[in-house]
Amino acid sequence: MPRLTRSGIAIEVPDAWEGSISGGDFQLQSDGAVEPTVMHVASFPLPPERGSFGTGAVELMSGTDVFMTLFEYGPESAGTPLFEAEGIPRQIAAREFDRNALQRAMPGQSGLQRFFTYNGRAFCLYVVLGSHVDRADILPSVNAVLETLEIE
Repeated sequence: MPRLTRSGIAIEVPDAWEGSISGGDFQLQSDGAVEPTVMHVASFPLPPERGSFGTGAVELMSGTDVFMTLFEYGPESAGTPLFEAEGIPRQIAAREFDRNALQRAMPGQSGLQRFFTYNGRAFCLYVVLGSHVDRADILPSVNAVLETLEIE
């Protein structure tokens, strides 16, 4: 399995999956925006242009596919009520997925968002499954990938 590493984040990407980590260090961009660290991992080919939470990618998913985002918020968010959960989510249960938890509703898909703080860094883990009905069958691959996630 290839390993992605950038900005203190590392993850193993299963064979035949794709992934990327962009941004980092909250550097000020020329347009005044601050670029966060964003990790994408998917079980299908990722389009070169996609939004932080998968716009442009989730539309390409089949019923067996997975799309995952790890989005880092600024240090001021760490430990606030939204990010009060401590630790990296490692195991997600099928019952936690909801068709109404998607950034963009797509027929048949299901999603989950988990906000957490780890090592003083604030994150949102966002996972989209290609099929809500088959989520229990798809989920073991998600949990296997999450087991490899490391954050410095």
